[in-house]
Amino acid sequence: MNKSDVEANGEIKIGKLPDIPKIQVYKIRWLILALFVAFSASNAMQWIQFSIIADVVVKYYGVSTQWVDWTSMIYMVLYIPFIFPGSYLLEKLGLRTAIIIGIVGTCTGSWIKVAAVSPDRFWLAFIGQAVVALSQVFVLSVPARLAAVWFGPSQVSSACSIGVFGNQLGIATGFLLPPLIVNTNGSEEDITQQFYILFLFVAVLTTILLILIVIFFKNGPPTPPSHAVAQQDAPENVDFIGSLKNLITNRSYMLLLNAYGINVGIFYAISTLLNQIILQYYPNASADAGRIGVIIVVAGMVGSVCCGIILDRFHKFKETTLVVYACSLFGMVAYTFTLSRGIYVVYVVSALLGFFMTGLLPVGFELATELTYPEPEGTSAGLLNAASQVFGIAFTNIYSAIFYNVGDAWANIVMSCMLVIGTILTACIGSDLRRQAAQSTKEGIKK
Repeated sequence: MNKSDVEANGEIKIGKLPDIPKIQVYKIRWLILALFVAFSASNAMQWIQFSIIADVVVKYYGVSTQWVDWTSMIYMVLYIPFIFPGSYLLEKLGLRTAIIIGIVGTCTGSWIKVAAVSPDRFWLAFIGQAVVALSQVFVLSVPARLAAVWFGPSQVSSACSIGVFGNQLGIATGFLLPPLIVNTNGSEEDITQQFYILFLFVAVLTTILLILIVIFFKNGPPTPPSHAVAQQDAPENVDFIGSLKNLITNRSYMLLLNAYGINVGIFYAISTLLNQIILQYYPNASADAGRIGVIIVVAGMVGSVCCGIILDRFHKFKETTLVVYACSLFGMVAYTFTLSRGIYVVYVVSALLGFFMTGLLPVGFELATELTYPEPEGTSAGLLNAASQVFGIAFTNIYSAIFYNVGDAWANIVMSCMLVIGTILTACIGSDLRRQAAQSTKEGIKK
């Protein structure tokens, strides 16, 4: 202790404590989250729009089932190269600009598909699908970032799960609406009118959302919602390349990256080929295929919200991820051996599979954020989604090849084996919860 540390009266001076930023959450955060959920749903509902009525698309447009499968896989293919510039723009330009770019692309692609309602315009429908798919870059990486920017530590996991809920809501709608509106038994004129109604509905919906987002969506609150966010660098100061290097060299994150990619990739493969799988066992059950898809996703919505609440309550990120992953494996095994046991059994088992398989989505995002803090949430989530697309493309092609050459049972067994590998990878992830540590440290200083 030097002389300057002692006042003339003999009292010891206390060093200056670190500045404690003002922490506050705002009611408008729920409107921001609701707008994102609606936007996410409008984009995701178009992913499976063609595949779930593959038999009608083949009949109307005169294309092969492989081309129909590609209307789903184009979402995955385009995401992989564009996630890096997309994540960069999300961090540098902020949430508002990224969301506006995404909704403009989704709206544009939706109107292109309205113009593609004719048996000789599948090429135009595919272009519209590709434009919407490209806009997905500004959807999948957002929930974790939006939750962190707008919500406090006691709500951030729940907010992330609700953000993921939007994507699942859209997928459920994409499973449900096309089989209800477009009838495989109709004439060409009937199907033309039905496709027009379907595509026009989506185009008008996305247009309304575009207007609402431009008017009401904000980039961020005036003050940070948590001490952890307050300690992160401002977006303009983020070293994007440096963040990528830090993520790639993070062992636990890379284990999660592969485990998450396996799980979501299998979900993509099953969803893309669901119509063809169900029709093999239950002819003329196109509507049932759509409803089963809805059951899978709705159950996943419930699982997402439940997992988000559990994470906010107990903060057991690695343990929750492992339990949910192991249950996904159990659900996949049950799905494999019950497809032929009756359509209602398939409904029940599909709900079990969906609850855990899609319920893993927000859990994976939140664990990634914990493992990689203070790296930007959008970047870590973007890489998780990129891995999902890579595995999704691979598993969709593998599943399709085995399905048509050997049978669905072996295709499902292979997918189950992949989930075994994913479960092992998840068990090897460390429990280095960096965001929780930062939040606890700052709260301790404040006290």
